[in-house]
Amino acid sequence: MKLDGVELLRVRMPLRTPFRTSFGTQTVREALLVRVETPDGEGWGECVAMADPLYSSEYVEGAAHALRTYLVPALLEADGVSAHRVAPLLAPFKGHRMAKAAVEMAVLDAELRAQGVSFGAALGATRDTVPCGVSVGIMDSVPQLLDAVGDYLAQGYARIKLKIEPGWDVEPVRAVRERFGEEVLLQVDANTAYTLADIPRLRRLDPFDLLLIEQPLDEEDVRGHAELARHLSTPVCLDESIVSARSAADAIALGACRIVNIKPGRVGGYLEARRVHDVCAAHGVPVWCGGMLETGLGRAANVALAALPGFTLPGDTSASDRYYRTDITEPFVLDAGHLPVPSGPGLGVVPVPEALAEVTTQTAWIGA
Repeated sequence: MKLDGVELLRVRMPLRTPFRTSFGTQTVREALLVRVETPDGEGWGECVAMADPLYSSEYVEGAAHALRTYLVPALLEADGVSAHRVAPLLAPFKGHRMAKAAVEMAVLDAELRAQGVSFGAALGATRDTVPCGVSVGIMDSVPQLLDAVGDYLAQGYARIKLKIEPGWDVEPVRAVRERFGEEVLLQVDANTAYTLADIPRLRRLDPFDLLLIEQPLDEEDVRGHAELARHLSTPVCLDESIVSARSAADAIALGACRIVNIKPGRVGGYLEARRVHDVCAAHGVPVWCGGMLETGLGRAANVALAALPGFTLPGDTSASDRYYRTDITEPFVLDAGHLPVPSGPGLGVVPVPEALAEVTTQTAWIGA
């Protein structure tokens, strides 16, 4: 498949409510979309990098520069491009996994649309719907947190994830358990906010029967996570530390995690995400699909990925209205705690032109 050109679109989408983690507080989502044109049609991708290099070293402006200057020209100069060739063609350029994932997603979408095959079918989905969890940010008070959790449970979410940091951990978890009971599937996400010196504090979470504690230590401290895991009964889950199937295999071998959060953008794309899934399945390690406040484009792909057999825990594939009053695609709506896996060709969704135009702040065309 030959690419005729690639369009980069910057969008700015206000969040329904501020979303606070140990990295900071977001009130808007500044995202980068990728649209590829081929002789057979178009395909869409979404870069999940944040506006600032806080979650990872990647950020929107840097991803746009890498795509515009290096990654897209390399694909346009190739004799032919398929989704499986994107990673090898871009391998000479180090890092930039989120940018690479976005253009691979767009190429895969275009390829599958032309073939009449859905994202889910191509990845190996085995379900028509997936159970959905919700991520609850750090709040100003425990009563505010309890109101938010109660609202999400009333909407039908199958699992609650609480963002935590030192000083906002044991008491919020205790309050949620006391209010909503042991039957609620509950987990916490530290986003690298702790060190091994916090072992005594983290052990205080063990009595609350949590599904997992996600990424408590620095992303590069895999050995530290293995040491921490020996002191906790709560399963340790890795997020930021898992950047490839190889890193997942290494972390599992070291005993650094019992569960893995797979974010396609973080590992370089949906094809590598499937490899991470396969490695974890081979070792009996459950996986779930994390979220990066995606638009409906990224959400469609994430839901398709989460329908693979190894995804045995509800992910952060929330409904569109969890974050946005108006999505750029037709909204994903929660139904009995589940979202449907799109069955149409490619992603199965496309941007609504008027909705996309309203939030687009900048475009750039890169021709062959």
